[in-house]
Amino acid sequence: MAEVIKMPRLSDTMEEGTVAKWLVQKGDKISEGDILAEIETDKATMEFESFYEGTLLHIGVEEGDTAPVDQLLAIIGEEGEDISALIDGSSDSKESNDDDSKEETDAKAEESSVTSEGNDDIPEGVEVITMPRLSDTMEEGTVASWLKSVGDKVEEGDILAEIETDKATMEFESFYSGTLLHIGIEEGQTAPVDALLAIIGPEGTDVSGIKDGKSSGDKTKAKDSSDSKEEKSTSKEKTTNKEQTSTNKEGGRIFASPLAKKIAEDRGIDLADVKGTGENGRIVKKDIESYTPTKEKTQSASASTEKTSAAPAQPFTPAGEVSFEEVKNSQMRKVIAKRLSESKFSAPHYYLTIEVDMENAISSRKIINELPDTKVSFNDMVVKACAMALKRHPQVNTTWKDDVTVYNKHISIGVAVAVPEGLVVPVLPFTDKMNINDIDIKVRDLATRARDKKLAPNEMEGSTFTVSNLGMFGIQEFTSIINQPNSAILSVGAIVEKPVVKNGQIVVGNTMKVTLACDHRTVDGATGAQFLQTLKQYLENPVTMLA
Repeated sequence: MAEVIKMPRLSDTMEEGTVAKWLVQKGDKISEGDILAEIETDKATMEFESFYEGTLLHIGVEEGDTAPVDQLLAIIGEEGEDISALIDGSSDSKESNDDDSKEETDAKAEESSVTSEGNDDIPEGVEVITMPRLSDTMEEGTVASWLKSVGDKVEEGDILAEIETDKATMEFESFYSGTLLHIGIEEGQTAPVDALLAIIGPEGTDVSGIKDGKSSGDKTKAKDSSDSKEEKSTSKEKTTNKEQTSTNKEGGRIFASPLAKKIAEDRGIDLADVKGTGENGRIVKKDIESYTPTKEKTQSASASTEKTSAAPAQPFTPAGEVSFEEVKNSQMRKVIAKRLSESKFSAPHYYLTIEVDMENAISSRKIINELPDTKVSFNDMVVKACAMALKRHPQVNTTWKDDVTVYNKHISIGVAVAVPEGLVVPVLPFTDKMNINDIDIKVRDLATRARDKKLAPNEMEGSTFTVSNLGMFGIQEFTSIINQPNSAILSVGAIVEKPVVKNGQIVVGNTMKVTLACDHRTVDGATGAQFLQTLKQYLENPVTMLA
């Protein structure tokens, strides 16, 4: 299916962009990550890469031409695919927008007039930076960490902060040079898109009027600013610990990625002892993983242990106090909670469970994995079986809308992956076109990048069915909440060795329970049961999936 690429917003103030140069031509094969073009914004000329694979079917903005943000830039799809409707639709949209252009221009002029009146006090050379929209669904962001402090010199291209969105934690760079005069959103605070993030300008410039004016608006009210005093007064120990890991032995600030901080905290590593190999000495994941305590520290810890063990035993006195710690919900956790609540309360769920004989699957997997450069998991076999079963039961591969039921002609299965902060569902596009080995390679890649927060937003969109597997944790049976807009999700349990009856005899067998959660608005009970019967046939006869 063709993918429409629009003119991206590459800076916080960008309203239009100019294609400085196309690095590919119409008809060229495109791989994910290829640089498509160099786009000139109001700040800089930046490379724009593709998030899709396919053939470049159409170029909407020629070299040297300027177009507003969100205008059709290019179309990528399968070679020979008919995209006339996409091009015509874009043209119609452009024409309809022309009718409103005068009104928009007048509105912008009026807005500009009002803004200029409010900005009379902004000194020359001062730049106000707002919370950027770093993903297509981002409505608010959390400052995970500041890599610059007030008073620091900032160069264009320097990383200012790490911002946590609903999809990932991303680095945000400066488009300006100067001195960081003000920070509007502290570490750990959440604020909506366009809220005052920072102010950069000449050293010594008075920006009190700017920040006071900005902070009085509704957009700049950080969500947890009202709780900051309470958090500081009730979390002294937590604050002390943070200070210990945020300054080095000389009293200077330590720069470390959120992932590196988390791993260091889990392993009890003091960041002050770790040498960073990232930009400006920044500590990254590999620095923590490769860190080994010095001999002196090891001996010190050993001596401390010996001293403690040599102390006389004290009489046991049961004592304690009620204590708790409030951990702020991450953007990812809040989005997960919101979407699962919407799914559970809006879609009438029901559940169907069957038990599958996995003897043949175990034998087949062993033979498959003996082949060179081949390694598949039972989960890969389940995903493949689901894709084939969906082709035979299209009612399960649907999406509910108030007026219509959408029958998805394509099959793209989402695979739930647990990450430290919650759950993400990367998607395998056109799963039914993939063999089991292809599925294994793709799932491993997606799962690894999901845990490292390296997935692109489009890699978590477009699923028509979802598989959630907890078998590796020993869970024998469970139910899942439907990942909307899907109509169903399959919960996969562990393979269990147990007595079973075969040909009238009790023998040792291996079985696995799977549970299908269905949206009763689109999938009737009989339809869900028939789907599971087909799924069972494929899993119990894996040779049918290798054709």
